[in-house]
Amino acid sequence: MAQLVKLLDYISRYENDLTRYPNQFLRLKRSQWNRMKIQWETGEGHTMWEEAPEEIEKEKKKFSSFFRFFGSRENEDELLDNLSQEDEEVDDFGFSPNIVYTPDTIEELRKLFLDQLFHFQIKWASSTLMDKSRVDPKYFRDSLLRSFAQKLPDSYLLFYQPIIKLQKAPVELDVIIVTPVECMCITVLEQENLAAYVGSSDRFWGKLSKDRESKILNPVLSLNRMGKIIAQVFSEKDIDFPIKKYLITRNGYIDYPMGSFDVKIIDKRNYDEWFTSISSITTPLKFAQFQAAQAILDVGQTTAMSKYFEFDVEQEEDESSST
Repeated sequence: MAQLVKLLDYISRYENDLTRYPNQFLRLKRSQWNRMKIQWETGEGHTMWEEAPEEIEKEKKKFSSFFRFFGSRENEDELLDNLSQEDEEVDDFGFSPNIVYTPDTIEELRKLFLDQLFHFQIKWASSTLMDKSRVDPKYFRDSLLRSFAQKLPDSYLLFYQPIIKLQKAPVELDVIIVTPVECMCITVLEQENLAAYVGSSDRFWGKLSKDRESKILNPVLSLNRMGKIIAQVFSEKDIDFPIKKYLITRNGYIDYPMGSFDVKIIDKRNYDEWFTSISSITTPLKFAQFQAAQAILDVGQTTAMSKYFEFDVEQEEDESSST
């Protein structure tokens, strides 16, 4: 399950300590899955699942060695050793999945677990101990976000429609996945089911759907722009990390005869094959990957409010309504 590092301009746990939370996520996922599987195997009664209340983190003063060695490749082994030397006790961070119905198979149980973990991931990608962002409910129903989050490897760091600050101006990007070996910049075309997109080097592309023909803005323009922005971010941090660009559609077709040597086209004809290939990679988290992801986080825009401020506002509204 890929780790949702940044969602739009929401505040994220990963902003606090990029070295701690990926490893904590892996331990949390493993321990809670084992607990849920034992509960299912032993036939314990299921309970209604509700989103856990805001957790009180067991904040321990753990020294993060990442920023001391940031940029020093010779210390990569020491960094990775520190990442693996966590306390044996696993903090559940308020995530305690429950069996809300009795699955017939282990695969059904796994799906139930991943669905609850997906909700928790969005919570981690929109709140910290002190602050939170207001999440648009549509992201809980976003099938592409859910697919990326649930089916890609644990070692993939996902930035979904992140908003970054470029020369103090907010810039909305599409999808960025920082894998252990490359930074994937992805632009998605999914306007209509079974639509056919006819590409060219012009500013507009043709779109054919049923009996209608229309035009859309050339998606390669925004994809190239995103690639250039990420390359600039990496360059300013002296980071040498491959950037690959992908134009994808799960439910349509792309005819781009002119092509582009540095853009890979993925459509309904080869999407499943492509997704299977990137999902089967088992490479663990890498030092250069942390560098690349941190560089993107550093320029990310964050909009959030204090949880305590929100509580005070709600309390004042309740008091005013009662008078």
